[in-house]
Amino acid sequence: MRVPAIEPPNGKNTPHSTPQKLVHLSLTLILLTLIPLCLMNRSPTPVQSPKIHTGGSASLAIKKKCDMFSGRWVLYPNGPSYTNATCREIIPQQNCAKFGRPDTEFLKWRWKPDGCELPRFDPVQFLELVRGKSIGFIGDSVGRNQMQSLLCLLSNVTYPVDISYKYTSNTNFKRWFYTDYKFTLATFWSPFLVKAKDADPKGHSLNNLMNLYLDTVDEAWAAQIENFDYVIISAGQWFFRPLIFYENGQVVGCHGCNEKNITEVTKFYGYRKAFQTSFRTLQNLKNYKGLTFLRTFSPAHFENGAWNEGGNCARTRPFTKQEMKLDDYNLEFYLTQVEELRAAEREGRKRGLEFRLLDVTEAMVLRPDGHPNYYGLSPHKNVTIADCVHWCTPGPIDTWNEFLLQMLKMEAERRSFDGTLQKKAG
Repeated sequence: MRVPAIEPPNGKNTPHSTPQKLVHLSLTLILLTLIPLCLMNRSPTPVQSPKIHTGGSASLAIKKKCDMFSGRWVLYPNGPSYTNATCREIIPQQNCAKFGRPDTEFLKWRWKPDGCELPRFDPVQFLELVRGKSIGFIGDSVGRNQMQSLLCLLSNVTYPVDISYKYTSNTNFKRWFYTDYKFTLATFWSPFLVKAKDADPKGHSLNNLMNLYLDTVDEAWAAQIENFDYVIISAGQWFFRPLIFYENGQVVGCHGCNEKNITEVTKFYGYRKAFQTSFRTLQNLKNYKGLTFLRTFSPAHFENGAWNEGGNCARTRPFTKQEMKLDDYNLEFYLTQVEELRAAEREGRKRGLEFRLLDVTEAMVLRPDGHPNYYGLSPHKNVTIADCVHWCTPGPIDTWNEFLLQMLKMEAERRSFDGTLQKKAG
């Protein structure tokens, strides 16, 4: 311990100050002797969770929350809660067991958050939480992949009625109704979220040039989403294709278009603008009162070449954190989403709307083994392109819905507590 020099008020050492110096010196020596003894005898105080008291017996213990999105994959021999034999809703593209995938080890891993446990999906609990409500998935076929996983997880309790025909003849837009729970589940296929048109005179293909109107939302979903209680929005892999970007009716740039008279910009420019337009649309819908989840970027795992150059995904085990880091374009897509979600949160507060991050990216970048590869279609077909974008069902994508269930539980608990506070205040 450093003892500061002690000076009289005028800052000078005078003969009259000598006795005072001796007194101060004596006191200092006593303190130096006692302080270490006190520290040695002091027992550490356990850190307790603070509590908010609302009066009477009502109180809420605020526990230190675990980040369930940060963790690792651990072996889980029990495997998934459903199979392709027990769930009739698995589509061929993700039905890896049906179409000959020889290994099953990829099914025997569970996500283990750092510092806590992620409960297994409880279909009854989920259905009770969404009783009388509606969930809409907006995005591309990976978003639809999550919705189909949810259908299978809930199939352990009940199956819904397909009511799509009441709303549209578009097979990319589907609705189901769980009669016993009065719960509606829907998917709206919109890979860019904003208005898009083919720009290639040769017509549509897997990698044709497209026009994106970045400040104009895709009305196909925007016109139907206003009364939904929960919206899960996502986008990703379609932004890799050649794109021409429009704003205010004018070309503002392109990605990979190879047009000499158009400025080349990154795919992330269009990606950011698409989410800005989508969030602004939700905020401006007059009757929208729903809770919006942004499901973060789902990485692909092509190795030995690009998707159209013989690339595949033949691994049979997850990566560890030491083997694979989130970087390059995966990180850029992810950070773009997070930044736009935070901006939407700030704007949403002005209207009483809430936005949440359904953060699957860290978990899924570690699962190169979870894709269909060549086992997402009939082996009798001439399959030349591996699917390292979508996820086998069942498979690691089921974890996304375990995340979703926990988030819905936290929202229900928070709203219940807010209601208790309002009653007390009233």
